[in-house]
Amino acid sequence: MLSRRGVLAAGAAALAGLGSARAGADTFRLGVLPFGTASWEAAVIKERRLDEANGFTLETVKLAGNDAARIAFLGDQVDAIVGDLIWAARLGNEGRGVRFTPYSTTEGALMVREGSPITDLKGLTGKRLGVAGGALDKNWILLKAQGRETSGLDLESAAQIAYGAPPLLAQKLETGELDAALLYWQYCARLQAKGFKRLISADDVMRAFGAQGPVALIGYLFEGRTVADRAEVVKGFARASTAAKDALANDPAAWTNVRPLMAADDDATFEALKREFLSGIPRRTVGAERADGERIYATLSRLAGAQLLGSGKTLPPDLYLDTSKG
Repeated sequence: MLSRRGVLAAGAAALAGLGSARAGADTFRLGVLPFGTASWEAAVIKERRLDEANGFTLETVKLAGNDAARIAFLGDQVDAIVGDLIWAARLGNEGRGVRFTPYSTTEGALMVREGSPITDLKGLTGKRLGVAGGALDKNWILLKAQGRETSGLDLESAAQIAYGAPPLLAQKLETGELDAALLYWQYCARLQAKGFKRLISADDVMRAFGAQGPVALIGYLFEGRTVADRAEVVKGFARASTAAKDALANDPAAWTNVRPLMAADDDATFEALKREFLSGIPRRTVGAERADGERIYATLSRLAGAQLLGSGKTLPPDLYLDTSKG
């Protein structure tokens, strides 16, 4: 029987348009999703020739969704993707040399309509609550734990839970078919532009479990052998990524080529997405990130265990890659 990793790796060849040819030595292949923020950064890198300035050629590989991104990464069809710290840690604890460098601290939130009678977790009792990502979504696990430990509330039984895809849940919240929804940040930003508000953010929850600052649970993922064999290209990509973020933070003109990629139908949505993206730029040391990552991982280990994390009890010792060194 093939392992889970084997199945994913074998599926990489089935991805349309990826091809099997190896990239050139100075080419860095970045997997990007439709409307994903990695494509925003990539657009700035290419438009400003930040790749050339840092000794590599950036090639973007368009992927259909998170599953396709994971397949492409495990199948060596891309050099990096934006991925989840918890998944990267699971792979590392299974023996795969995945490396992680912080990409964004912006996370999801529990959203309600402005003026909603729901003002805290207890207010969800008997209400219709949408949850993106399924029963093992890390934000859902942490929110349930906060409900138990701060309010003595079992959200899973107290509320009427509906799991589903984020766009569908956001739509149902808009139409009033849901009273609240735990959503990813892009959908939260779009809803904020339509008169909805964040009741509890993922950052609030993580701080309740000991995080000392904003935690980047999303990062760029690299294979260990890529880091070892193509160290200068990886460092060049990291410098270009930082420069692109700096441009987006400080030069309004940098957004000109990005806005068409954002699916922002109006200025309010554009500004909300822009604000949340910029607020999530990591600004702490890798050491501080790792310390808080360990705290959150320990909490998830206690609450969800092997079903979410696999066999690992802690983050792999060499998971974090500090691209500022060397």
